[in-house]
Amino acid sequence: MQITIDDDSGIPIWLQLRNRLIYLITSGHYRTGDKLPTVREMAVDLGINYNTVSKVYQDIERDGYIVSKRGRGTFVHDRYKSAEETADNAVESLADVFIQQCRELGVPRADIAKLVERRLEALEG
Repeated sequence: MQITIDDDSGIPIWLQLRNRLIYLITSGHYRTGDKLPTVREMAVDLGINYNTVSKVYQDIERDGYIVSKRGRGTFVHDRYKSAEETADNAVESLADVFIQQCRELGVPRADIAKLVERRLEALEG
């Protein structure tokens, strides 16, 4: 599974999970019709509360990314927004949270851009 939760990030756990699942769906990691882990499996794998995972699944089902079929499981829905549009929205949402946290810490705008560039270089090199 390509989902990790950072307890120290300041981003609520449910939002981290929601954003990551949407990204995995829209980027093609999970494809239309793929079965997602059960709520219980996801909660155990990530070490988070069952109700948190349940809330996220309900939320992204309401947004049309997944569909739950009683007795069969939860599957990637065949009718969600275009992958490019949705991926952009998910990434923008993550960027917004990051920028807001930097502002709350008093990080100047120019330093935020430098920080992102340094982290990209570190991850790529």
